[in-house]
Amino acid sequence: MASNQKLRDLEWLLQAFETESLNLHNISFYLSQPVSGCYQETENSMAINISSDCLEYFSLILIVLGPAKTSLLSLRNLEFRCVEWELEQVQNLGELLDSNLNIKQLVFMRNRFSEDCLSEFSDILKRNGAIKEVMFCESHIGTVGAIFLASALKVNESLEELQIWEDSIGSRGAEELSKMIEANSMLKLLTIFDSSSITATPLISAVLARNRGMEVHVWSGESGDKSSKVVEFTPQNTTLRIYKIDVSGACRVACALGMNSTVSSFDMTGVRLKSRWAKEFRWVLEQNRSLKEVTLSKTCLKDKGIVYVAAGLFKNRHLERLHLDGNWFSGVGLEHLLCPLSRFSALQCQANITLRSVTFGGSRTKIGRSGFAAILHMLTTNETLTRLAIVDDQSMRPDDFFRIFKSLEKNASLRCLSLQGCKGVRGERLLQAIMETLQINPWIEDIDLARTPLHNTGKADAIYHRLGQNGKPETEPENDLLKDMPLTEPKCCRVFFCGQEYAGKATLCNSISQNFSSPKLPYIEQVRTLVNPVEQAVRTVGMKIKTFKDEDTKISIWNLAGQHEFYSLHDLMFPGHGSASFFLIISSLFRKPSNREPKTPMEIEEDLQYWLRFIVSNSKRAVQQCMLPNVAVVLTHYDKVNQTSQNLEATVNSIQKLRDKFNGYVDFYPTVFTVDARSSASVSKLTHHIRKTSKTVLQRVPRVYQLCNYLIQILSDWRSENYNKPAMKWKEFAELCQVKVPPLRIRSRRDNKEKIETRRRAVATCLHHIGEVIYFDELGFLILDCEWFCGEVLSQLIKLEVRRQSSAENGFISRKELEKILRASLQSQIPGMGSKVFENLEANDLIKMMMKLELCYEQDPSDPNSLLLIPSILEEGRGKPQKWQLGGADCLYAGRHLQCDDSSHMFLTPGFFPRLQARFCPLSFTCRFMLFFRT
Repeated sequence: MASNQKLRDLEWLLQAFETESLNLHNISFYLSQPVSGCYQETENSMAINISSDCLEYFSLILIVLGPAKTSLLSLRNLEFRCVEWELEQVQNLGELLDSNLNIKQLVFMRNRFSEDCLSEFSDILKRNGAIKEVMFCESHIGTVGAIFLASALKVNESLEELQIWEDSIGSRGAEELSKMIEANSMLKLLTIFDSSSITATPLISAVLARNRGMEVHVWSGESGDKSSKVVEFTPQNTTLRIYKIDVSGACRVACALGMNSTVSSFDMTGVRLKSRWAKEFRWVLEQNRSLKEVTLSKTCLKDKGIVYVAAGLFKNRHLERLHLDGNWFSGVGLEHLLCPLSRFSALQCQANITLRSVTFGGSRTKIGRSGFAAILHMLTTNETLTRLAIVDDQSMRPDDFFRIFKSLEKNASLRCLSLQGCKGVRGERLLQAIMETLQINPWIEDIDLARTPLHNTGKADAIYHRLGQNGKPETEPENDLLKDMPLTEPKCCRVFFCGQEYAGKATLCNSISQNFSSPKLPYIEQVRTLVNPVEQAVRTVGMKIKTFKDEDTKISIWNLAGQHEFYSLHDLMFPGHGSASFFLIISSLFRKPSNREPKTPMEIEEDLQYWLRFIVSNSKRAVQQCMLPNVAVVLTHYDKVNQTSQNLEATVNSIQKLRDKFNGYVDFYPTVFTVDARSSASVSKLTHHIRKTSKTVLQRVPRVYQLCNYLIQILSDWRSENYNKPAMKWKEFAELCQVKVPPLRIRSRRDNKEKIETRRRAVATCLHHIGEVIYFDELGFLILDCEWFCGEVLSQLIKLEVRRQSSAENGFISRKELEKILRASLQSQIPGMGSKVFENLEANDLIKMMMKLELCYEQDPSDPNSLLLIPSILEEGRGKPQKWQLGGADCLYAGRHLQCDDSSHMFLTPGFFPRLQARFCPLSFTCRFMLFFRT
């Protein structure tokens, strides 16, 4: 290890290249360094530091690398940092690329190019047929550079990825790149981070107009503001999302969409639009044959714009879902919108029969009398609409909703009606009308009354029961008391590392942490710490959490334990309620890190499919799923793979099949990351993906209370002042709010204490949903250190050896005996661990938490001394099939075979069996169930 990290001089390097003693895949050049030298990051990666007084070595190295050498045929990637290029050096680089066609990637970070150098580099790209990826970051290529790149890529037929970060190519540069897109059909990924959002318009317009299967991401940071995404197009899921664009740019995009066939979902939420854009979009609706979903929420469209949209619906035969909530139109616009969905005589045909879902409403949408009449007429005559959502309406009265439900008595098509946040949904008369409608109309499957007065008063329970729902849905408590609490974009994002044991998750996490640190660290801190075989053989036990800061974003990596005994806990960690999170499924290309026995493509496919099904299964049961789970695949130990391996090609093909299979269930990132988890350089692209995906996810998920971002720091300070305590009682939290948080402070004895308490609980619940704490209202405490609780508490609970310490039979145990076992088990031989647990939590607190998480269940909830059932401690349940011990003649056995309806994409997760078994615990001891599952 020491020899690999030793800094060698450049003369040794030149000699090594001449004698062909190195076999490298990656070479990174760092110029303007304090010390010259080189060191190997990995067996196949070399970092070369060149100081300002040794610049001649840079040209010499490029010249030495130029002639074809057998040892350099494996060279794949070149990275240049802080290089001020001279024309002769660019020519040397061109000779190197001409002689070695195995080089696929060029990365330029903080480089400087003259116009002559850019022209020469353009000529290199024109004649090169091997390079697949070029990336410029903070290299100030500007408009001139964009023009030269565009001219080269009009000819080049090999380049697949072009990325320009932290630069300003200007409107002319963007126009030239758009002309290149019209001529180039090989480019698969274009990423631009520009100082102005105006560059997005010509680029995305060209991609749409030419039906290119090119992934496009454009970011901007105008006027020194923090970076924000402007436009995103992913052809794999055929989704175009525009975050920011001016009206003229929006019109240009609309023109390009007319004959486009690559976009099925078009989202412009939050973009301010005008009627002249809607006039262009009318033509899109009339001509386009691929759009299935259009989201124009909060776009400020008024009546005239809605009239144009409605006119397009008359001829449209393909759109299925239309979202127009949060706009500024009135009843006049609504009349026109619903006209193509209505019939006005028995002989008339409905103009539009393909649209299945319509959403409108909002505080600035004035439905009025004319709009209400149009809604009634549409519900009475429409025969195709299956979902209608009227959200946050403040203009319609209870009598209006009474008449709406009466009109549904004869509607045989509508399946779902959402009235979220409508203030007029109240009163006994309306409740009675809804119940009568459900008795007459059996086709309605779902009525969403969240945040309505009828729901908030608890009177909607009878409706949910009638619909077959199990109780009311989980929503935020008493929303009317929380309406003046400001919302903001969350600043915390969770990344879940999923994978089997020995996949390299912990090592990968450590390498990523190096990339999150400052790029200006001394060279010795950039050297990868090699892991010896003994360290590789030691598994990471339990779940681990590592947190990083990226500007003002907090990114936490949750490394889910890969050992099978922890699988039943994974369900508990799954994000819900629109939490900002995404997933990396990590699989090793080898069976164990200590040998070179590769996994077969089938084994890797099975690994990935388990976690994909796990994610889909838990996503389906999440209360609020605002977007598909974002998933990327990472293959580790790539440094050991033979580049010509047929197994690798077969693995890539099997992953493509999985991507196709789970299309529509997860948002599958198209790139499969192949890395050496030990090398920070190897995982740099993955780190970049984590950074940018975190920002994108944070922009998409629902907003959180502004107080949450404030409280995160307050809770951190509280822990620092209290000996890093991992948990706090609710009373302590209330006192902290009283002293430190003015909006959550009780100001006088006449204050509404219940309202303040409700606000405090709402903020704590929000912190729970975003993964900052673990909190349940009934338990009276908050867990501030999630890793401590999952690793030192929950992971110990699932491994309790109850049979050795008690007379527990078939999973049943008394509360006192369990408390005794918990104290004995958690006070392990690790110094301080047991005392730390019980300094913060009582044994009874742990039992309450276990019951809340459904890790155990009371046999008789009405009996305070009831026995507890803990399914996970059944002796046969640890890696062995469940079975009941045969007893006397009074035993009765019954069986039930359960499986998911969609078993190809979902399964009953390992955490499901203990929960279901706990549900059967009130059965008598003489009646046992055996459950068999197909997963």
